[in-house]
Parts: sequence; C-alpha cells; structure tokens
Amino acid sequence: MEKQIFEKLRRELINGHSKKGHPFRYFTLATIGKNNSPQQRTVVLRKTDSKLELLFYTDKRSSKIQHILDNKNVSGLFYHPKKLLQVKIEGIAEIVDDTKTLASLWSGIPIKSRKDYTTTKAPSSLISNPDEVDYLSEGNHFCVVRIIPNKIEYLRLKRPNHLRVLFKKEDEEWKGDFLVP
Repeated sequence: MEKQIFEKLRRELINGHSKKGHPFRYFTLATIGKNNSPQQRTVVLRKTDSKLELLFYTDKRSSKIQHILDNKNVSGLFYHPKKLLQVKIEGIAEIVDDTKTLASLWSGIPIKSRKDYTTTKAPSSLISNPDEVDYLSEGNHFCVVRIIPNKIEYLRLKRPNHLRVLFKKEDEEWKGDFLVP
C-alpha cells in the first residue's frame, strides 16, 4: 500500500509543475534565517524530476539565498484543497551554478516574466513608490534552487480515517511507514 501512495504522491508533485492550475504549483518554502528564526515564503514549483528533486527560481539577492548558504536544510509544504492532501518535504537545498543549465532555464522564461529577475534593487529593499521600481537594461539576477528531498510526509484527510505516511530516503530507495494522523 505504501508504494501505491508514493506513486500518487509522485504524480501530484509532477502535476504541480506540468498541469496548469494544479495547487502544488505554489508551495511554502521554509528556511532558517538570522538568529535561527524560521522564515517562510511562497515559491513557484518549476520542475519535479524522476528522483523527486524540486526546482524553483528566485532572485539571487533574495534573503532565502543567504539562508540556504548559511543552512542548506529546508522544508516545503504543499496543499491540495480539493483532495484534502498535505505533503511536507524536508531536504537539502543546492544553488544551481551550471551556466548551461541556467541559460537553458532562463531561455524558457517568457520575456515579460524575466523582469522579475532584473530589478536594480534587491528584493525587500525599501522604495517610496511601487511604480518606481527600476530594471536593468542588460543582465539579470536569475537563480535556480534545487531541493533534494530526504523525507516526505503524506497526509490525506478522509473519512473514516485520515491517512499519514512518512517516507524516508535510504540508499536511494524510498521507504514508507504509516503514522498516527
């Protein structure tokens, strides 16, 4: 039964980036910030590969990048409201630095969306007016982060009994154990 659940989980994560409107497209990323304080924000799931490694894009000057450089342990939380399904992923974040990969992913971003990675000021910088954001005419601050999962917790709220499974990666294999919901 755990294998069937894991395959459903895999499909949901892949659908998160491949099916328009899927609720897993946006997920909450948690990092550890200054003074060991947890920091959360919503990011866009850009890809889930066959090993369930997740990719998201960001501005390399954002605080989440410094958090990851300081502590690579991250958590992602996904929720599907119609299926009452929550998936929590714990793993290690890596900043992708391969220039070919970055160039390929950058070229896949629609032109109008590229401006999100070209502001002259870093994300979270104070500004006096939201209409006065300046953009670079050349170059960008595009960054890709890969999350390599080591634990995935699946929680499905249903009747008569909720279903909760903790999957851990051991020797490149995922092993599941049922938990009390």
